[in-house]
Parts: sequence; C-alpha cells; structure tokens
Amino acid sequence: MTNKERIFAVLNYGNVDRLPVLQTSYWRALLMEWAEQGHISQEVAQGYAPGNAVDLALNAKLGWDGGWFQQAESGHINLFPGFEYRELSRDTEGFVTFVSESGVIEKKREGADSIPAEVDYLCKDRKAYEELFKPKIQFSMERIYNRRYFAEEFNNIHVDMPRGLHLGSVFGSIRCFLSVTGMSYLLADDYDLMVEFVDTHAEMQYRCAEEVLKTGAKFDFAHYWEDICFRNGPLVSPATFEALCAKHYRKRNDLCRRYGIDIISLDSDGLIDELVPTWFNNGVNVMYPLEVGVWGASVAPLREKFGKGLRVIGGMDKEVLRRDKAAVDKEIERLKPHIALGGYIPCPDHGLVPGTHWSLVQYYTDRMRSIVV
Repeated sequence: MTNKERIFAVLNYGNVDRLPVLQTSYWRALLMEWAEQGHISQEVAQGYAPGNAVDLALNAKLGWDGGWFQQAESGHINLFPGFEYRELSRDTEGFVTFVSESGVIEKKREGADSIPAEVDYLCKDRKAYEELFKPKIQFSMERIYNRRYFAEEFNNIHVDMPRGLHLGSVFGSIRCFLSVTGMSYLLADDYDLMVEFVDTHAEMQYRCAEEVLKTGAKFDFAHYWEDICFRNGPLVSPATFEALCAKHYRKRNDLCRRYGIDIISLDSDGLIDELVPTWFNNGVNVMYPLEVGVWGASVAPLREKFGKGLRVIGGMDKEVLRRDKAAVDKEIERLKPHIALGGYIPCPDHGLVPGTHWSLVQYYTDRMRSIVV
C-alpha cells in the first residue's frame, strides 16, 4: 500500500497492511543539536522547513512515512497584506520588541523557537479596525495568486501523502490579530464589532476556498488551523464560540463536501474538549494533533462521546523520545488499545523538542511500523 492509501484506510476503518508512522516537525534547536552530534549536517539543520526536500530526507533517515499537514495549500487567507515587521526596541539580554505581521506588539528572544510574549495590540476600537484591519480582510482575486498552478499543474503532481486544502481559521486568526488580551476586551466592550470582524474574515476565507476549488484542483482533505485553547480549556467561552463560529464551519465544510472532500481536520492546541462539539457538529471529523499535555488527553473519551464519526491524528507523548527505550515501549503499549479502536493514527503532538534522542526516534518508528491495524 502507499502512504496515502494507508492513512485513509485507517481513517475510514478499512484494512491496512501496517500503521502509518506520522511526524509533525522539529524545533530548530533540536536540529542544531543533532548536527552537533553528527547525525545531520549544519546545512540540513539550517535548510529544514516542514514538507521541503530536507524534511523528506529526514523522514527516510528516521523512519517516518511523512506528516499529515505538510502538503496543504491555499491562496492568501490571512491579513493581505500583513503588517510590516517593525522593531521597536532591543534590550541587553537579547529580547526584541516588535510589531508582528498580525498587528500585535510582541517580545521575543532573538533566534528562539518559542512563542513570543504579547505586549500590546493595535486593534483597540472600531476606528483601528476600520482603518488598519478591515481593508486587510477583504476578498479579492489577487488572493488566488496560484490559480494557474491549481488549474493546470496541481492534479498532475504525484505526492505519496494526503494533499490538503487549507481552509484557514474562523477564530484562531482573530485571536492572533487581537492578542488574547485584546480579544477578551473586545468581546466584553464591543461584541458587535467582534461579530463583524469574525464574519468579514470568515467570508473572505470562504471565497478563497471556493475559488481554489473552482479551478478543478482535487484535494484529499481540508484543514483548519484554530489555536484557541490552552492547558485549562478554551480561551473563549464555548457558548460564545458556538455563536460566533458554528455557521462559518458549517458553510465552509458544506462547500468542501460538494467538491468531494469528506475528511476535514482541525488543529487546535491545548485542552479542546469543550469546543469539540462545535467543530464536530458542524462538519469537522478529524482532530489533529490532540495534545497529551499535563491533562493527559487521549482518543478513548472522544470516541466514547462522539462515536466513529470523529477520527484523531496525534495523542502520542513525544516526551518519551527524550528518555529511554523503556519509556518508548510503555507509550506504545498505552497507544495500542486506542489504535485498535480504528480511525486513529498516533503522531507526536507538535515539533520534536531539544533533548530528543535521534536513536529513540528511529526505535519508535521501527516499532510502530510493526503494528498491524
């Protein structure tokens, strides 16, 4: 079987020769560690990006079949154009404060892989929205800059991994544009403006998806990026999320299914349980990556609540790859009953972090390849 055939056989509860072995990505600092240890060259460490030729070569060395969301494409689906990066200050400890592409003032240690700290935000009232953000979330055909590629080349390119249509984000990107603090204030101070922001942005992304699909390009799945949860649950109340977002998921997912796309996945970090009903009831049927985290998320409770209609990719505790073979073996044994449920492919929840052992990754992938579903 091909990798693509294996993946969709598992997700659709069919027969498969072995389990697909999927990865997510790597922190740059880990790649530099591996280069220092002699496993890869400095050129490989510097040249890596998810889904590029370096990534594919690493898959072959480490035993991965590939990644779920590394072959997903679309037009320009966010702020267009984004805000120009502007450095505001730099301190003696190496921290840089800057205006991000999303319009948030952030602070980050130069060269670090971690998420920047949010310091301030630009969209504080309707005037700022009208002048700074609204023009950047309108639909125009300029956003479909790759129309010819989708119409003439896309279907003729063979890739042995699922190819996805990136649907964007109904609320996660809004959180990025506003910051968590700004989002929280706007929900309380001017809910009508929040509704307008979400609706205008969502309509633009719907039109982008529609225009790409009109080209005749054939996709294996569609995917959302929707980071709107943290370790204790959603960053917005489930009732508010439902009111703001449900109709947009339904509209976009109905569009996909009219074009024959039946698998629709969604990436949201953190403890997602309270938002899964909104996603699942409006057409999303794959949760990815399902973080294990300190809360111990797993497939079984979701399957018990939502049935076989909800599939999962993720839920593998990548921390064991920093320990030893015994820890890896224990994690694989924990995963086996979930794998037996069907519709589930284990995968590290996010990029492998510094301290991950090259040999343990190879050990893990070799063991996982021996599992017959």
